[in-house]
Amino acid sequence: MNKPAKTAITPTRQQDYPEWYQQVIKGADLAENSPVRGCMVIKPWGYALWENMQRVLDKMFKDTGHQNAYFPLFIPMSFLEKEAQHVEGFAKECAVVTHHRLEPDGKGGLRPAGPLEEPLIVRPTSETIIGACYAKWIQSYRDLPILINQWANVVRWEMRTRLFLRTAEFLWQEGHTAHATAEEAMEETRKMLEVYADFAERFMAVPVIKGEKTAGERFPGAVITYCIEAMMQDRKALQAGTSHFLGQNFSKAQEIKFQSQSGETEFAWTTSWGVSTRLIGALIMTHADDDGLVLPPRLAPSHVVIMPIYRDDTQRAEVLAYCKSLRGELMLQRLDDQTIRVDIDDRDLRGGEKKWYHVKRGVPIRLEVGPKDIANQAVFMARRDTGESKSVPRVELVETIGAILEDMQNNLLKRATAMRDENTVTITNEQDFRSFFKSENEENSPINGGFAKCHFVSEDAVKPLLDELKVTIRCIPLDGGTTPGKCFLTGKDAAQMAIFAKAY
Repeated sequence: MNKPAKTAITPTRQQDYPEWYQQVIKGADLAENSPVRGCMVIKPWGYALWENMQRVLDKMFKDTGHQNAYFPLFIPMSFLEKEAQHVEGFAKECAVVTHHRLEPDGKGGLRPAGPLEEPLIVRPTSETIIGACYAKWIQSYRDLPILINQWANVVRWEMRTRLFLRTAEFLWQEGHTAHATAEEAMEETRKMLEVYADFAERFMAVPVIKGEKTAGERFPGAVITYCIEAMMQDRKALQAGTSHFLGQNFSKAQEIKFQSQSGETEFAWTTSWGVSTRLIGALIMTHADDDGLVLPPRLAPSHVVIMPIYRDDTQRAEVLAYCKSLRGELMLQRLDDQTIRVDIDDRDLRGGEKKWYHVKRGVPIRLEVGPKDIANQAVFMARRDTGESKSVPRVELVETIGAILEDMQNNLLKRATAMRDENTVTITNEQDFRSFFKSENEENSPINGGFAKCHFVSEDAVKPLLDELKVTIRCIPLDGGTTPGKCFLTGKDAAQMAIFAKAY
C-alpha cells in the first residue's frame, strides 16, 4: 500500500478543511488571533497582501469618479434608530460605548466612570453617520452626485469567529454615494458591482457569479442588494462583495434633501458598497493547496525570491553578486503596470527549510542560484502554481518573467473556474436537492455539494428545507436568473432561478 504523499500543511484539505485553512494562514504567517477575543492581528505578509488589494481597488474607485474621505468611528445610537430595518439588522452585532473615562476602583484597578448622555455605537457600517453629513452638504441638485469612499475598520460582535472570514473587527472599504435620480443611483450600484467582479477575476483570479440577493438576504434598509459569489475548494459559497441600492430609505430617515432643477424639494437617492479583508480568506480558500498559500501574481507581495546557494565565503561573494545583478535586471521588467518585485533570501538556513518557507507563503516564482548556475549563465526556477521546476538560461528568464507571471495568473483563474463549473448543477426536484447537499460530517466534511441552480416559487416555500440542510439562497444570477421554470420543491410555475449553496 502506497503511503500518502507528505505535505507541508497538515491536515490536508481532504482530511479537515477548516483546520487546513487555519494551518495555511499559520504556515504563511498571514495573521493570528489577538489577545482580544474574536479579533485578529494581521502580520506583515498578510497586510502586504491587503495593501496590494487596496492599491488596485483604490485606483479603480478613483478611475470611476470617487474620492476618499474619513468619517467617525463612533455613531450616536439615535442615528441608527432613525432607519428601522437598519437598526433591526445590526442591533445584535453592535459594540456599545456607554462611558467616557476610567477611574480608580479603590482596589488597585479601574472602573468606568462618567456615563455618556447618549450611548455611542462602534461603527458596524457608516450609512447613518455619513448620511448625517450628506444632509448638511447637499442643498441643491448642483451638489449632486456625491461619490465618496472610505477605508476603515468596523466592529460587528461575532460569537463564532474565523481569521479573515469572520472577526469582530475587520478592515474594509465602504463607498457611499448620493444622486438626484433613482436611475443614476441604480447605474452607480451596478457599476460598482462590475468593479468588484472585475477585481475578483482579473486580480484575485477568483471567478464570481454576479447576482441579486433575495429579500431575506438583503442588506438591512436596502431596496436592492447585488453581490458577487465565489465557490471555495470545499464547494461552499463565499460572498465576496456587495453593492446596495438604498432608494430613499436613508435619505428620508436623515433628511437628505435637495432643491431640484424645477424648484421642488426632493429626497436624494443613495447607494453603498463594500469589500473587506474577507477577500484574503476567499483568495486562500480558492487557490491554496496542501503545501500552503498560492498567490496570484498580480497581488503577491513578492513575485520572485532568489535563494543563493554556496559553500564558503568565496562562493558567497560570487553568488551574491550574481543574485543582486539578476535582481536588478528582473526589477526592470513588468507585469502589466507593476514593477517585478524581487527578494533575495540570504538567511543562514538550510536550503530545504528556506524553500518550504517560501512555498508556504505562496511566492509565485522561486529561483536558486549556485556556482554551477553562474558557470552556465542560468538559474533554477520553480513555479508555485504547477510545481514545475527546471534550469532556465538567465537571459531567457529576464526576457520572459512578465509572461510567466501572467501565465500563472491566467492558470489560477482557469483552474478555479473549472473547479466551480464542475461542481455547479441544475436541480429540478427535492430528492436530488437533498442528495446533492447531504453530508455525513457537516463540520469537517470536504464535500458540501456545490452550487445548485434551481427555480423556486418563494423564499418562504423553500426556507424549512434550506434550514434543515443548512443551505442558503446565494443570489438570483443577473445572467439567466429571471428565466421561468418549475419550482424544484413544489413543482409550481416559478418566475426566477437562484444559486443555492452552503456558505461561509
